[in-house]
Amino acid sequence: VAEDKVELNGLMYILDRLPIGIEECRYVNLTSDEGYKKSHFKPIIPPKRRRNCYRVDDEQMNIEITRGRSDIYDILTHLTFLYIESQKICRRVYIDETGETTRDWFKLETAVKKGKLSQGEREVALIHVANIIGRTFEEALDAYRTFATKQKPERFLHMVYWMGKLAIEEERDNNKRTITFSPILRERLGHHIHGEAWANTIKKTLQKNNLLQRPIHIISANMHSVMNSLFAEKALKKEFSGKEKLELYEVLSLPENGALRDKVKAFAHKNGMISVDDTTGTNIDVQIFDTAKIDFGQINYDFNTTLPEEEKPVLFVMDYAFGEQAYETIDEFLKPYKDKAAGKEGEKGKLYFLNVASVSIMGKAGILEGGKGDLMIPSAHIFEGTADNYPFKNELCKEDFEGHGLRVFEGTMITVLGTSLQNKDLLKFFHDSTWNVVGLEMEGAHYQKAIQSASRIRKSIAKDVEVRYAYYASDNPLETGSTLASGGLGATGVKPTYLITERILEQILNKR
Repeated sequence: VAEDKVELNGLMYILDRLPIGIEECRYVNLTSDEGYKKSHFKPIIPPKRRRNCYRVDDEQMNIEITRGRSDIYDILTHLTFLYIESQKICRRVYIDETGETTRDWFKLETAVKKGKLSQGEREVALIHVANIIGRTFEEALDAYRTFATKQKPERFLHMVYWMGKLAIEEERDNNKRTITFSPILRERLGHHIHGEAWANTIKKTLQKNNLLQRPIHIISANMHSVMNSLFAEKALKKEFSGKEKLELYEVLSLPENGALRDKVKAFAHKNGMISVDDTTGTNIDVQIFDTAKIDFGQINYDFNTTLPEEEKPVLFVMDYAFGEQAYETIDEFLKPYKDKAAGKEGEKGKLYFLNVASVSIMGKAGILEGGKGDLMIPSAHIFEGTADNYPFKNELCKEDFEGHGLRVFEGTMITVLGTSLQNKDLLKFFHDSTWNVVGLEMEGAHYQKAIQSASRIRKSIAKDVEVRYAYYASDNPLETGSTLASGGLGATGVKPTYLITERILEQILNKR
């Protein structure tokens, strides 16, 4: 953002996480879940962030906040990025002395107002856009193709125009862009409304399936790696006979293979998996695996099948939390469950303490030494902006992952407030000083805070609860060209994801 030319990769990154049309809105209102789903407004859900947004009118976008302060910080930093880039456009096209705009701007405006463009007209418009954003025609053409959608093929031209238009009106007419917080959001912020509802839904499901008092192993991961590690080989025996497991996982990760994924999921549901789709606003789906119903004869884990049923573990897999939401959800889940239903005589109001045996966190993180796909095994989490630190005994170690062609780094992790606008000087200090920070992520300190308070202060779970943390690198924020804006991991992420998943499952299932 410090350069004069518009940062296109960064722009693509933030617009994937903001609602379509946000660049046209002068007013952004952050709200709580206030019942918009019952109105005529259709929710706009960004491709890379699950949040409901509503276009109220031509000038205003409302964005629902259900995941706490991290969600707010995420939106504010992305909007800051958007506004900085729009000011760059304004500086190139607005002539302050006369209040007029350049010919490039006039030509872009004409093209946008025309609507449907021929190839020749589009390329002429892109020549002018290239001047406006300080990029080559080739870069502008690549960006045009990247931003285009079936519904909005000219999205890139519209985006540059509206970013510039609002910035010019702010400069010329003092029409300020405004971000507001609704009174209800101010009132609810910090209360665990969605986390409590989510945790109670899960506990009711566990109780309904007689799993509430079995040993529970919490795994924070995605919604495919544990399921695939347990069932994919068996479910797709015909399709992938004699193939390597990694090859199978790579095929399952491809967007076009939905039918194969559905087959694995259907097989898992018949063999002890219970899916709980979220309806509480947390956007965290859950899978529960009852190991008493899994046939381990054809699964590559050394599971002790002679254990009495009440001692057989239950795997509780939750989708990725977002930042501070990790504290809200786990803190609520680790509290004792109060049965409010009128079940058997004397059970109404009964308090159940959960038998949580372990908490395992697998995540993506930024790495400060190394590259995409490499691994980080933390020994402590530090919270950015404070000296708050959370040391712990990690059941996973560097040796567990060596010999698989991936570099492994062991040390401290810093839990940052958001993904955008990282401070290189701060990260270099943490990496080079005695803090020994190997990477940065958004949830670790929040998870550990909840685990420590439940196990050591509230005593709602066992003091000796095992914890496992392992991360694979999605980017290196200290290297230009290796930041999150440089694109996703693609197939590079498959190997570390499944390696971490298998190590977690081995420690849980192979235990004697």
